[in-house]
Amino acid sequence: MPTGKVKFYDTEKGFGFIQSDDGDEVFLPSSALPDGAVVKSGSRVDFGVVEGKRGAQALTVRVLDTPHLARMDRKSADDMAVIVEDLVKILDRVGGGLRKGHYPDREFGRKVAAMLRRVADDFDG
Repeated sequence: MPTGKVKFYDTEKGFGFIQSDDGDEVFLPSSALPDGAVVKSGSRVDFGVVEGKRGAQALTVRVLDTPHLARMDRKSADDMAVIVEDLVKILDRVGGGLRKGHYPDREFGRKVAAMLRRVADDFDG
């Protein structure tokens, strides 16, 4: 059976494409996936192939490995460095207020908390 990586898959539309290890592009219909299977861009699969009217089409796909989504969507280290530097400036501002006995107002505090969670999620990925 040939193997490859899912190049693209749209769950709403029910189809995608596989880039085979041989370099061929193969149509991936949802009907070729086992019940309950989850595929994403980058998922490793093996599959049968049939030539259809529009070209190669995958049959009986078996998911071998699905990459962790957070790693795939992770920002580059250069982008994260800029974000962290900006966050440090904001936290310095908050720290200055706290040293004077003042918490940030509710809206600003929520924004800072959301930024901290987002950066933590990017690091955790």
